Amino acid sequence: MALDTATAQVRQEKKPQKAWWALIFLALAQLMVVLDGTIVNLALPRLQTEMGISDSTRSWVVTAYALAFGAFLLLGGRIADFWGRKRTFMVAAAGFAVASFIGGIAQESWELIGARALQGVFAALLAPAALALLTVAFPGGKDRGTAFAIFGSISGVGAAVGVLLGGYLTDYASWRWCFFVNIPIAIVAFIGVWIQVRESKAEGSTKYDWPGVVLAALGLGSLVYGFTNAEHGWGAPEAWGFILAGAVLLVLFAAVEKKVKHPLLPLRVATERNRAAAFLASFLSGAVLIGGILFINFYIQIVLGFAPFSAGIASLPMTVVLIVTAAVVAKNLPKLGAKIPTAVGPVFMAAAMLWLTQVSADGSYAVNMLPALILMGLGLGMVFVPMQNLALFGVDKDDAGVAGALVNASQQIGGSLGIALFSTIAAAATAAAGTAPMAALTAGYAEVFLWAAAVSILIMPIAILLITIDRKTFSGADADGAPVHLG
Repeated sequence: MALDTATAQVRQEKKPQKAWWALIFLALAQLMVVLDGTIVNLALPRLQTEMGISDSTRSWVVTAYALAFGAFLLLGGRIADFWGRKRTFMVAAAGFAVASFIGGIAQESWELIGARALQGVFAALLAPAALALLTVAFPGGKDRGTAFAIFGSISGVGAAVGVLLGGYLTDYASWRWCFFVNIPIAIVAFIGVWIQVRESKAEGSTKYDWPGVVLAALGLGSLVYGFTNAEHGWGAPEAWGFILAGAVLLVLFAAVEKKVKHPLLPLRVATERNRAAAFLASFLSGAVLIGGILFINFYIQIVLGFAPFSAGIASLPMTVVLIVTAAVVAKNLPKLGAKIPTAVGPVFMAAAMLWLTQVSADGSYAVNMLPALILMGLGLGMVFVPMQNLALFGVDKDDAGVAGALVNASQQIGGSLGIALFSTIAAAATAAAGTAPMAALTAGYAEVFLWAAAVSILIMPIAILLITIDRKTFSGADADGAPVHLG
């Protein structure tokens, strides 16, 4: 009897230890997925010159990844739930490595953009599988809150690390290493999950909603393509026509999801008000983070004249502040609840963008950039931690994959629309400036930052009006053993 007790104690000790190892490898995969949204940003000017890519095509090197990622995330979440989350993760990690290799050896712009889209497709499998596996690895208790806080902060940190790493690789190796660097990361994540994580999948029916898949992908694709074409004027049919078509397709998608027996996106996942707040905040913060930071990098490199790696170093204050802020918020989330940081964070984000509207052709990093980067780190750190917690609030275990997919999809779709919209705004403002080329370019950036400030502040009323969870209600897990989410 004593031996049996000792054996049980050893097993109990090993289980949490294995969960923390699982977190390391799952977070590594999430880091790779997120940093690939920004790692090529600092490489774009050099990449564009070497490959002879036009300005309009250049944005698609970033947009292709975000668009494919966002368009197929819901399907990726369902595949993870039905086919097996561990199996999906491993196939996706291997596929991401192959797509990265193709991007690294690309010789033509279409090859490069195709590789980026392929990366996005595999990321759409990888991200929801990782989040669902994390849900299984930490079924409840205090450890789960800590694990989700760490995983949630990866979204902001990964984007910033991508900028820094992309600058270093472009300066000291080649922009092609912005792709090759994913291969060892994917291999380590693959092996780690293979050894440390057990398989899990949804029970019951596993039928796919193919009409929903087609409508969601076409609807999102049409929206992004329409916003991208608006660079040629909002009155152009290829702009408003595709935007209108995208809106209609997404309305049809919602109607289909309401009626089909096995929806791609069960509306119960998206319509619960606290989760809805997380998804909307993710969408808007994605537009600011992915779209706005792209133009911050353009200003630092093109106007201030920083080399790629120096530009990455210049963005480091935001990363450091974000990490510290996320850690403080995660530690105090049981006391603060989700509403306070999610409502206050956007104020700092908007302040950062408003500060950036003062950029000029003869500006300086210390005056025009540094204060804004610190403010942005504060704001993003406050928003990302509660956002990940809220996204899986009260979700049925069979819907864990699709719920995790939706919060990632919201951010990536927001990012792709942000890039398309902000690129259009920048082009129009630059053309209308009618001044010296560098001053006109800066005028375009300033207009983008003004719009990004407006997008940022929209998160605040969403948090105030929609987040209703009482922070005292949740201390470990809900009655069904669903994720720990403190409100």
